[in-house]
Amino acid sequence: MVVHCETERQARLVQDAITRRLAGLGLEVHPTKTRIVYCKDDDRRGWHEHEWFDFLGYTFRPRLSKRRYGKHFVNFSPAVSRPAKQAMGKAIRSWHLPRRSDKTLDDLAAMFNPIIRGWINYYGRFYRSGLYPLLRHINWGLVRWAMRKFKGLRGHQHRAQRWLVGVARRQPDLFAHWRLVRPDGWAMGAR
Repeated sequence: MVVHCETERQARLVQDAITRRLAGLGLEVHPTKTRIVYCKDDDRRGWHEHEWFDFLGYTFRPRLSKRRYGKHFVNFSPAVSRPAKQAMGKAIRSWHLPRRSDKTLDDLAAMFNPIIRGWINYYGRFYRSGLYPLLRHINWGLVRWAMRKFKGLRGHQHRAQRWLVGVARRQPDLFAHWRLVRPDGWAMGAR
């Protein structure tokens, strides 16, 4: 659980109360996961031993944000955590996209879109740009798939990438992640 407090003193009192309450139920707090974290941002510029934490696949830490009118500021906010990105990367590698040359592009989209859409909907809620390297990795897998699938693209990475960009232009909704990261590597709205 995450509990927000105004002061460190209040945080220590709440931590002790939670520890006692759980002990009364025969439970205990995890010794390494239980800690007081300083939510550093533009308004709180102090220093503390712990200034970030992971919770439910997100890492909460100070991040540079942009206000509505373009001014930048530091905000304590979540983004996809490193362990979550590693797990998603492992899942992508387990798909073995380049070796699925027996499938069509539509088959691949039908197989993987529900998973990709789930990641985007959950982890893309905050700091969506944290997902871009993973989504580019999927596009790279599709380029390698095309190089293996079509004889004319074998050994021609740039030609295969151009082919995939052409497919994305004709069918922009084929893969769920193409609305965020195009096969040419550009994030939507970045060009």
